[in-house]
Amino acid sequence: METVNNGLNTNLYWQPEKTGVSDNSNQTLSQEDFFSLLTEQLANQDPTKPVDNDQMVAQMTSFTMADGIEQLNDKFTDFATSMTSNQALQASSLIGQEVLLQGDIGYISAEGQNVSGVVITEQSVGGLEITIENETGEIIKSINVGTQAAGNIEFNWDGTDVNGNNMPVGNYVVRAQGNVAGESVVLPTAINRQVGSVSVAASSQGIILNLDGDVSVKLKDVIQIGG
Repeated sequence: METVNNGLNTNLYWQPEKTGVSDNSNQTLSQEDFFSLLTEQLANQDPTKPVDNDQMVAQMTSFTMADGIEQLNDKFTDFATSMTSNQALQASSLIGQEVLLQGDIGYISAEGQNVSGVVITEQSVGGLEITIENETGEIIKSINVGTQAAGNIEFNWDGTDVNGNNMPVGNYVVRAQGNVAGESVVLPTAINRQVGSVSVAASSQGIILNLDGDVSVKLKDVIQIGG
């Protein structure tokens, strides 16, 4: 028996169509589809109001530009992916090598290892002294470099204290101070660090170098490769 509500047969109501979309169908409008629609539009136009030529050309131009931009975006994405993979392959050759990075933290991964780098100055400096501190701020050793010309002044700490004892594994702070134009100033330094591995990060970050001592830096931050 059919159910009746308020005297009306619900089976007589208009039933919405439930047509599924095939998962394998292409839901994008291609250039071929556009021209098919345009052909139908021209074939079924009102003879008293034909499609304006300028309007038709504008439609074709707009679709062609949109299609071209979409293809260009796809090609650019493929190109960016290829470039990232190529950079990662090239960066992998840095594993095990030393890279020079601006900063003041050196790392000793084994007793007897040295820490090297450069002091950066745009003017000649007199009485240049380099001090090595441990992580608690204690001065381990001082190196008197004397008077140096402007440029990158190389230094090398042998990893020992004032008594010649090898220092343990860990981070050490390198500080440089000297007289520039009659004033005592602290000078910036750059330290050599060894590359342990390479990571591919997001496109905004690029290639990441993982250094000894659990430190990661961007490839673009490297000043020099090799000692």
